[in-house]
Amino acid sequence: MRYISTRGNAPALSFSDVLLTGLAEDGGLYLPETWPEFSLSDWQALRGLPYPELAARVMAPFTGPDISFETLKTLCERAYAGFSHPATVPLTQVDDGLFVQELFHGPTLAFKDMAMQVLGHLFEHVLTQRNERVTIVAATSGDTGSAAIEACRGRERLSVVILHPKGRTSEVQRRQMTTVLEPNVTNLAVEGTFDDCQDLVKALFADMPFRREMNLSAVNSINWARIAAQIPYYVHAALALGAPEREVSFAVPTGNFGNILAAWAARRMGLPIRHLCVGSNRNDILTRFLNANDMTIKGVVPSLSPSMDIQVSSNFERLLFELLGRDAKRCAELMTGFRTSGIWISRPRHGSAHAPCFPVWL
Repeated sequence: MRYISTRGNAPALSFSDVLLTGLAEDGGLYLPETWPEFSLSDWQALRGLPYPELAARVMAPFTGPDISFETLKTLCERAYAGFSHPATVPLTQVDDGLFVQELFHGPTLAFKDMAMQVLGHLFEHVLTQRNERVTIVAATSGDTGSAAIEACRGRERLSVVILHPKGRTSEVQRRQMTTVLEPNVTNLAVEGTFDDCQDLVKALFADMPFRREMNLSAVNSINWARIAAQIPYYVHAALALGAPEREVSFAVPTGNFGNILAAWAARRMGLPIRHLCVGSNRNDILTRFLNANDMTIKGVVPSLSPSMDIQVSSNFERLLFELLGRDAKRCAELMTGFRTSGIWISRPRHGSAHAPCFPVWL
């Protein structure tokens, strides 16, 4: 399995290299060169497996030859060993045909633990094999930071630097991040919003001499491994509710678009997902875009759901790349123009001056 950048000017990498690289050198995000596709019998074979084994089998096509299946399975078993529920990701029925998947049984009570605990073990495994160490830099609105710190604290080959917007995280998550005493963890409060923190991180990655000197890597959702480790819980839920013989739909609250992108990836792999519903709060740039092709950046408004207080959803670039037929040049043009002007500029379809471009495809 090889990975390519959404902007087309970075080298194709293996899974291990993508894990350690995070953001592509051209500023783009990595995606699989080809998507793995599971057959009906493949999905059926996953039914009833313990969650760690299911996760390993779903992720195995993405890790490719870099990590053997038995090693990946062991890493997943270690990652989920400390979760507080024996099912790891239980489903609770709330109405006829309506279920909630519980993703809060990890050590920080955030759904980010589902992927972050796996990433901590993947980093340790790959870095030990290569006899290397990295400095992880990440922006967070709260949950990514605390989950990343919990997954990476005390690891000899990792240094972790987390940037969070001052006064814009929950008090619980602020304490989770800032009370860790391990020497490999540093936490910085930034005067500004999550988007400001994310811009600082991307600027660090764009400074190639500094990036190479510090051996920077990422654990937030710009790192493809994070998305890969989130796909399994959609598979687990769908199988429990009758897939692959039955279609399912998911409604997902989102800010940086990584969680819902993992569901889209599961569908791309052949999981019978009928609809994906994106939930926003008052920072509704994704809702405005999907409903009216309006992707204008506005000021971030603090809310009771700070993890969704985002205006620039990084992972949307990955979906855009796919919707553009993997036209990396056009994707780079659109993303560069959007970040420069703060306004989405897209060409109408079929020559109509009024036809929205991408909502038709979604």
